[in-house]
Amino acid sequence: MQRFHLTATGHNINYLPQYIAERHGFFQEQGLDATFSIPQPWDGVLDDLAEGTADSALGGIWVPTMYHNRVTNYTVFAQIANRCPLALIKRGPSQDFKLADVAGATVLMKSGGGASVGLFFKMLLRENSIDPKSVDYIQDLDGVMLGNLFQGGMGDYFVTDILSARTMADRNPNVSVAMEMVSQGDVPWSVYYRETATITDEVLDKQKRFLAALAKGIDWVLQRDAESFKNELAELFPTVPVQVAVDVTNTFRHNSMWTSPLIPRGGFDRWQLGLVGARLVKDPLAYETLINDVPVLAALKAKSDQS
Repeated sequence: MQRFHLTATGHNINYLPQYIAERHGFFQEQGLDATFSIPQPWDGVLDDLAEGTADSALGGIWVPTMYHNRVTNYTVFAQIANRCPLALIKRGPSQDFKLADVAGATVLMKSGGGASVGLFFKMLLRENSIDPKSVDYIQDLDGVMLGNLFQGGMGDYFVTDILSARTMADRNPNVSVAMEMVSQGDVPWSVYYRETATITDEVLDKQKRFLAALAKGIDWVLQRDAESFKNELAELFPTVPVQVAVDVTNTFRHNSMWTSPLIPRGGFDRWQLGLVGARLVKDPLAYETLINDVPVLAALKAKSDQS
């Protein structure tokens, strides 16, 4: 067995196929002793890569994008989440809600896990011809704190992860989920990357085997209604009502959250334009500048040959 250590920015339901691959021995089938950690604060993943204690980081592609040719170059080699896992909560019922309704409102957006929440929401506004500057934001506080403040009367809307949003709406009849952003098109939301300078043939081979197991995990989830593995969901997300976890998983299954470890060019290009709009980079990076798809293509070919 070869060790493959992954350092991740959090424990999220959009990482579910990876957790399934671990629980069902798919990594071991590829000769990998896969281990996982979540540093605090989240940007410790970069320290883990720099110190060589991790084979890969898992997090937002906006980090490798903004670091490129400025601090450290990272190579992205796959994705796990193909859509945004956030949701927008509002006060009262959500019938007839339109995204344009947020203009002139105050929107709370959780922080603590990076900048992705604000980056995506403001990109979505621009894509829908809504000036992000027409909205007031409160976004430099912890998600739990903001959730409590929102329910206590602060602001008009709250952007948070879909599990938290559905749990809040399930428990609080005074709020509702206005939009689930998994329905809002492809972006490589959660990706795997490491320092470009550290990539060797051995690294590429380990990445290929890791991705073969991940692809099997994705297929496993897509082929099963979440009700059939609700006990696993309960163990993975013990603080969430199990039916909420089941329903969110099925929503993700049916809305292209998980497709393939291969990053689609269309989603990549869209997210790059969003990062330009956020001023993280001056110009969008080309696909080949940031991504090496050789390991994932090799993994998918091997999977196809075995079918």
